[in-house]
Amino acid sequence: MAGQDYAFRIRDLTKTYRTGAGEVQALRGVDLDIVRGELMVLLGPSGSGKSTLLNILGGLDRASGGEVEFHGRDLTKASDAELTRYRRRSVGFIFQFFNLSPSLTARENVELITDIAEDPMDAAEALAMVGLQDRMDHFPAELSGGQQQRVAVARAIAKRPEILFCDEPTGSLDSASGVQVLQAIVDTAEKVGTTAMIVTHNAVVADIADRALRFSNGALAEIHEHTRAQRRAPAELQW
Repeated sequence: MAGQDYAFRIRDLTKTYRTGAGEVQALRGVDLDIVRGELMVLLGPSGSGKSTLLNILGGLDRASGGEVEFHGRDLTKASDAELTRYRRRSVGFIFQFFNLSPSLTARENVELITDIAEDPMDAAEALAMVGLQDRMDHFPAELSGGQQQRVAVARAIAKRPEILFCDEPTGSLDSASGVQVLQAIVDTAEKVGTTAMIVTHNAVVADIADRALRFSNGALAEIHEHTRAQRRAPAELQW
C-alpha cells in the first residue's frame, strides 16, 4: 500500500503471559498496517488476542516481541514515561464499563480529561457531538446506560485524540443504546479525523467498518475490506 499515511505499522508482534499453569501465547506474530483515519473493527472469541492487541497499541501493555511503529517510533522500545506521554497526547479510550465518577455531572466527568489534555475541545462541545447537550448537567444516576456510555465517548474524544480505542463499547448495552453509541463513535471519529479501532464479540458491528479483522488463537485469521458504499450506518444494524 505505497503512498498510504499509516497510523501504525505492526510487525511480528507477540505477547506471552506467564501463569502458574505455564505460558499463554496471546499474540502470535501479528503483521498489520493501519491507515490513518480508518475505522477498524476487531472480531473474535474471548482469548483470541484482539483486546491484547488493543492494549499494546494503546500503551497499556507491553509486547513480548516484534515492533509497533507510530510516527516512525517503535512503541515497544518506549520508556514508561514516553508511553504515559503517548497516552496523554494521542490516545482516547472507551471501555465496556463507563467508569464515570458518580459524584460529578456529565460535563464535569468530561472536564476531568480536558483539564489535563494539551489541546482539548470544550466539554460542552464534546457532549454536544454525542447528542447530550441537554443532559450535560445531569449526574450518571440520572442517565440511561446508553447516555452514560456516550458521556464516556465524549470524554475520550474531548482531547482530540489521534487514535480512539474502543474495547466492547456496546457490550453492556441493549441494541438501541448500542446503535446510539456506535453512531457517536463514527460521527466523532469523522469530525475529529481520528483513527478508530473497535473490539467486539458482535459480528454485526463489522458492517460499519472500513476493515474488519477476525482474530483466532492469537493470530490474525481474516481481513475483510469494505468500500464506503458497502459500509452500513449504525442505524441499519440489528442484533
